Amino acid sequence: MDSPPLASLSLTHVHYDPTDPISHACAYLALVPQALVITYAALIWSTREVEILLMFAGQMGCEGLNWILKRYIKEDRPTQMHGKGYGMPSSHAQFVAYFSAFLTLFVLIRHNPHHAHASSTHLPTPYWQRLALALLSMLGAAAVAQSRIYLIYHTPKQVYAGVLAGVICAVGWFVVTSAARHWGVVDMLLETPLARWLRLRDLVVNEDLVDAGWERWELRRKRLAETLKEQKKSR
Repeated sequence: MDSPPLASLSLTHVHYDPTDPISHACAYLALVPQALVITYAALIWSTREVEILLMFAGQMGCEGLNWILKRYIKEDRPTQMHGKGYGMPSSHAQFVAYFSAFLTLFVLIRHNPHHAHASSTHLPTPYWQRLALALLSMLGAAAVAQSRIYLIYHTPKQVYAGVLAGVICAVGWFVVTSAARHWGVVDMLLETPLARWLRLRDLVVNEDLVDAGWERWELRRKRLAETLKEQKKSR
């Protein structure tokens, strides 16, 4: 019997000029959205932080909006590039713009490590370092967005429209989640049986970004040192 025709499953397929180092780098930048999704999944699973889950929910909503906009506007990609699907707005640009904008709003506005418990033995991440993190995310997003123009996958108008859509989604979702926090909706969700079963928590808003259990680790080391000291005395 003849075997059925095979289909190709490809998460990404990037055309680039192998003789151009910049074009080669742009091809790798096309993988950033996929890498961010993996990062989201890893952080949600390992930390169980509801803030990361909320950010990811907004990211997926932003992707859904991009899917709708492309099929409503129906604008073709540049004629020089034989890419599949419509080009307006750029999904890559919209994805990274949302990520960068929401991360910036979080680290500069919502994140408040000064409300952490009084027993903390170190100073929280200073504002200038959080600002540097926000600027770094913006530069990364700009590089991904411009790479789509360089590879001729999108026109500048399509890329800048994607950036605008991503920023609007980030700001809108940040306002919605801020209202949900203000009215206690997030707290109520965390008390549901499903959230308790999943062990969701809400610490990163007030916990230092680089803490990640450092205080508990230091306390454990201190107790272990005291135990060893007592054992030596008893000998």
